[in-house]
Amino acid sequence: MSAITTRLPKTTAAWKLPYRGKVGMACLIFAESAIFTIFVVAYLFYLGKSLSGPTPRDVLETPIFYTICLLSSSLTIHFAGKLLEGGRRGPFLVLWLLTIALGSLFLYGTGQEWHRLIYERGLTISTNLFGTTYYSLVGLHAFHVTAGLIMLSVVLFFGLAGRVGPEHSDRVSVLSFYWHFVDAVWVVVFTVVYVLGR
Repeated sequence: MSAITTRLPKTTAAWKLPYRGKVGMACLIFAESAIFTIFVVAYLFYLGKSLSGPTPRDVLETPIFYTICLLSSSLTIHFAGKLLEGGRRGPFLVLWLLTIALGSLFLYGTGQEWHRLIYERGLTISTNLFGTTYYSLVGLHAFHVTAGLIMLSVVLFFGLAGRVGPEHSDRVSVLSFYWHFVDAVWVVVFTVVYVLGR
């Protein structure tokens, strides 16, 4: 028996540059992660070092409902992006709007908590070290949620005007990366402030 040799055509795989938007968002997320790390470490470092009250155990209530809202928004934005890729604009807009609503509910919950802490419990940013680090860390996260909601609202506006289609799915996925990052950061903040910090 003789072996038959066949020659395969030489093919060179063309290397394609990654999408610039994803690279840019990855760099932004890396930088923002460093900033959040500093704030989390500061919160943990100063935990229990306040000379006067109130303490986290005295005033904090675990925001479970609003946390579920925010984490659920990661699912809605993911499926919204998949629907846009498939050219289903109507369902995309519905889930996109639901993502905005869930994020807004979370921000409303943060505002309610701050109102209660300031006016009922007397905890302000200048009350003690706990107040300073708490408002700095949670406020930094709330700022990022607000920035995300503004960007999501801009996409919704253009989507309602018929200016967002499957050809924009890469750009929408870049924005969803940011939103997933904001949700992931909340898991860390929630754990540090409401679980470990009490």
